[in-house]
Amino acid sequence: MTTTESDQVALRLAATVMLVRDSDAGLEVFMVRRNPESAFVGGAYVFPGGAVDDHDRLDDDIDDVTSGLTDVEASTRLGVDSGGLAHWVAAVRECFEEAGLLLAYGADGEIVRLDDPAVQRRFARHRADVDAGRVRLVEICELEGLTLACDAIHYFAHWITPVGPPRRFDTRFFVARTPDAQVGAHDERETVANLWVRPADALARREAGELEMILPTVRNLEAIARFDDVDSLMAAAGAQAEVPTVVPRLVQEDGGVRILLPGDPGYDNTDGLDTPLASGTRLPGQDGGDVQGTSDGGNA
Repeated sequence: MTTTESDQVALRLAATVMLVRDSDAGLEVFMVRRNPESAFVGGAYVFPGGAVDDHDRLDDDIDDVTSGLTDVEASTRLGVDSGGLAHWVAAVRECFEEAGLLLAYGADGEIVRLDDPAVQRRFARHRADVDAGRVRLVEICELEGLTLACDAIHYFAHWITPVGPPRRFDTRFFVARTPDAQVGAHDERETVANLWVRPADALARREAGELEMILPTVRNLEAIARFDDVDSLMAAAGAQAEVPTVVPRLVQEDGGVRILLPGDPGYDNTDGLDTPLASGTRLPGQDGGDVQGTSDGGNA
């Protein structure tokens, strides 16, 4: 394989969360629609998520407000030397910013309730402040006496953008039970709509052309569609001994671009693969046009 400028594109770490709940119709997942004006995957339905930023890194104060998971344990689960806990912190932060759902324990050891109107208003201000970067999530935890519920969030999947696109993401997918006494809502900025949907229904609506999605979203919907309820999904996610890394590869042929996944014929043949692509290149079967399925914020 020839080394190109595209090989040198830095990978950005990202965390994406599938928030799930039980309903009369079965397991449902929370999805948000990216702002159509977004540079990447504009208009696509994704899971809340985004890049791991400096505020998510392990500092003494972050360590003080995380519950049930150390950086050593988190890093071991992700297969990295250190800094793994930052992905769980980013997952909580992004859920709060993009979905208004806060995966954090109160002083009573239960997930914080946001159903009191006064509490709702206070945490709406907290959400806006964290989203705008005026305060860190750790500061909200210290102010409200909260600890981030890292032990309630399970690592589920790992996708890395193939060589070729001008932006590349190393995205960890997590799954978490949606908190009781909280209501999900899009942020009216990066996201413009939200819905609760059965994974199978989301996939059917995508096939019908009603919902735009990108490849990692589709594959993870297919994975969780196998489960009838949240308990079974969470048990399976918590029991995973190893999470494989999925790195799609690109082939340019017949004037177009084809995506190959591990196990596809030709995936291990380097001839013609990993050709740099222009920003915005649309790929087959990907309505949003981005091969990884992560925006500048890392959604997928």
